[in-house]
This record gives sequence, C-alpha cells and structure tokens, in this order.
Amino acid sequence: MPLRTADELATHLDHLRAAPTEVGTLDLVVRRPANGQREILLEGELDEADGLVGDNWLARATSRAVAEGRHLKAQVTVMSSRMIALLADTDAERALAGDQLYVDLDISHTNLPAGTRIALGDPEDGGAVIEVSDKPHTGCAKFTRHFGQEAVGFVNSEQGRELRLRGLNARVVRSGRVRPGDRARRL
Repeated sequence: MPLRTADELATHLDHLRAAPTEVGTLDLVVRRPANGQREILLEGELDEADGLVGDNWLARATSRAVAEGRHLKAQVTVMSSRMIALLADTDAERALAGDQLYVDLDISHTNLPAGTRIALGDPEDGGAVIEVSDKPHTGCAKFTRHFGQEAVGFVNSEQGRELRLRGLNARVVRSGRVRPGDRARRL
C-alpha cells in the first residue's frame, strides 16, 4: 500500500468536502474482535450497551473511564469513506484504520456537531441510531504505522480536524442491524 504525502492528499480536499450533508451511505462495517484483528462484516449489530457486538471496544477502556462513563463517548468510531479511500485501495487495507463504521457523509464539526444523531439503515427494518460525541478522534501510532506520518499530519491538521478526516467518536442510542450499502442519514 503506497503512502500518500500531505500534498497529494490536499489535492483531494474538494472531493472530501463534497460528501453528502444529509443522506449518505454506510460503506464498510468492521469488527475488532481482538487487538490487531479485523473482521469485515456483511451485517453488524449495534447495541446500546455493547457497541458493535463482538468488537473489543469495552475491553480497551480503562477502569477509570468505565467508572466515569467516559467509555461510552467512544463506543463506536466512524470515518469518512472518502478519506480512507485516499489512503488504502482495498477494504482489508481500509479496515486497518481501526474504525468500525465508514460512511460517505460529511462528518465535519459544522455538519455533525456533538449531540447530532445519525440513522443507519432502515428504521422499519431494525436500523440503528448513533450520537456524535464530543470526544476527539485523532490519528494514533497504529494509524501512523499503516498510513504514514504525512497522512496523520494531514488528518490532524487544523483543516483535517475541522473536517474530522480522522473520524469521530459516537455512542449507540438505538440498537439495530447495519449493513454496507445502508443509508446514513443525519437526523
């Protein structure tokens, strides 16, 4: 997987900004059953208590975060499909970013401030709802290892943070099934 430079990535800012603002698509669902493992799912179950069922998000939370309830602010992570497609060519490579949900939707602070809810899938068919949290989601050492320092610098730049190019944290507020191809709708 070739590493992209910040200058290369910057040439795609207009494409990133053109993501749908109201209704987009859930493009990829990834479960992390253990550290370093990724499972690309055809269907996932989002649960108000468990997050993405079978994912290890709760095992990674510190006991202090759990005691204070802060772990719920990062129950599910969401990344822009457009951004990850600039960094990786296949779903298996994209899954290395470590997020669970990848959407073609404008996830910027302007479009989705903390507290905004996103419906995933069809509510009549058991779709889920998540709520954007105020906890920042930034590039970590694993992200750097997979996509390079320049990519991390780009997503963590002032512009990258405003657009949430590294993604966002959310919690599940209505349990339901989600599948790639489902609608992702700002409520």
